[in-house]
Amino acid sequence: MVHARPVTLIQVAGLRKVFRKPEKAPGLRGSLRHLLQRRFSEHVAVDGIDLSVAQGEAVAYVGPNGAGKSTTVKMLSGILVPTAGQVLVDGLVPYRARVENARRVGVVFGQRTQLWWDLPVRDSLELLRDMHGLGAARYRETLARLDDVLGLADLLPVVARKLSLGQRMRADLAAALLHEPRIVYLDEPTIGLDIAVKDRVRSFVRRLVADGTTVMLTTHDLADIEDICRRIVIIDAGRVVYDGDLQSVKDTHVRERSMSFELAAGLPGVDRIAARLPGAQVRAGSDDRELTVTFDRMTLGAREVLAAVLAEAEIVDMHIDEPAIETVVRKVYAGQLRPEPGGGVDRETVS
Repeated sequence: MVHARPVTLIQVAGLRKVFRKPEKAPGLRGSLRHLLQRRFSEHVAVDGIDLSVAQGEAVAYVGPNGAGKSTTVKMLSGILVPTAGQVLVDGLVPYRARVENARRVGVVFGQRTQLWWDLPVRDSLELLRDMHGLGAARYRETLARLDDVLGLADLLPVVARKLSLGQRMRADLAAALLHEPRIVYLDEPTIGLDIAVKDRVRSFVRRLVADGTTVMLTTHDLADIEDICRRIVIIDAGRVVYDGDLQSVKDTHVRERSMSFELAAGLPGVDRIAARLPGAQVRAGSDDRELTVTFDRMTLGAREVLAAVLAEAEIVDMHIDEPAIETVVRKVYAGQLRPEPGGGVDRETVS
């Protein structure tokens, strides 16, 4: 059976954004400044990014503060015009077709709102309904579905400026998803939300992806990444330093695993278990029935660790502590994954 190739919805090549800031002439005031040629300093926010995202894909787009994440999203959504490079979103050049592009995408910026500040949330959503040309039946159906996830009923009569951060984020998510966009950019979408609402939002986003919506997620909340995305793109200093499978990058750069055990009786001796597991760290807990084994999963497997402990003790309970993607991102912060001078990815450090 021949499988159809996935449709590419986001295509970026050599994307670059440079911000120019006028420099002040020292020692001059007022009318004298215009007599001199103005000088500008340049800040390269995005420096030659190549990126391709398929329909129905959920991509985590992460990196340290100032790496260029939000600038990229703003160019993809048509808010900013690139300095150089090409960008196509669902066949459109975003900054040239802003209105049509806006009908196809949804955007949530965690630090900014698209609600009208002095209007009740209900009025903002109804204005967005009219702007997107949604029929009354479709609007009611979509709003009811969003209410189930986000708990909007209590927020609808509240003026936007009186919302707490968490409440505003719930309303902004509704505003971004009201017109059922094909592509959704989520920039810190769960900031300010409590744990229960975060879980509901993540579940809802997973459903969106399963239904074919393309999601590009920018966040510092690592649970969002691991719960929603299989692919991760890491950028640093405006350049891509890793683009690949989330689990693969965790396996490559976070090889350390820990297995924790609760034993039926006191430990027979840590040294005897350690002797069966060369290279592993075996530690007793505060209780002599607790044991933790830390090992390199590329040289030891969980079955081997389990067998070594079972040979010496009876196990009541156990669990494996999986590595968090935070450890990978921390390596980027520390400069351990760096782009090559030519703009590609240093495969020696990521493979």
